[in-house]
Amino acid sequence: MSDRILIFYGSYRSDRLGIRLAEYLVTAFRARGASPELIDAKAVDLPMLDRMYKEYPTGTAPAAMEALAAKIRAADAFVFVAGEYNWSVQPGLKNLTDHFLEEWYWRPAAIASYSAGRLAGARSATAWHGILSEMGMVVTSAPLAVGGIGKAFDAEGNPVGEGGAAAAKAFPRFADDLAWWTEAARAQRERRDPPY
Repeated sequence: MSDRILIFYGSYRSDRLGIRLAEYLVTAFRARGASPELIDAKAVDLPMLDRMYKEYPTGTAPAAMEALAAKIRAADAFVFVAGEYNWSVQPGLKNLTDHFLEEWYWRPAAIASYSAGRLAGARSATAWHGILSEMGMVVTSAPLAVGGIGKAFDAEGNPVGEGGAAAAKAFPRFADDLAWWTEAARAQRERRDPPY
């Protein structure tokens, strides 16, 4: 069984460069035999959070929210492609994430951070670690951080230059870490029901 990995991306800007990292990750995970799917917050276009998915009576949530809830429940693992905005997280990705809670439980999450500058989204990654842990995910420790995002991938998501080479070099450990936790979590869920 191949790992079903949802790769979340959250920029709403018109000139989005981080999407190239997200596309690279889809390709790279697929090459490893996983079944990745890109979830683009801008394309899903959930409203600003008013009611969480669980707060809708069964069958009454907006169609996009219902479809995404089903995908999250069926996934084995998650990757959050986390751009850094003003030392913190992207509002589009945070808004999408906050619509759900129990759907995330008992699965691993990895964070791939990026920024235009040399810190490679490290502050965003740090913030996301606590957020995702609070939402019931096990956050992996192997980082994938890309600085100078505008020069690290071409328009098709292929690594270029020093930044792209560094990302491609870091990817195997990043993916191995996620795969280990994915297998462990799946085996444990099959062995016994989660405690809540």
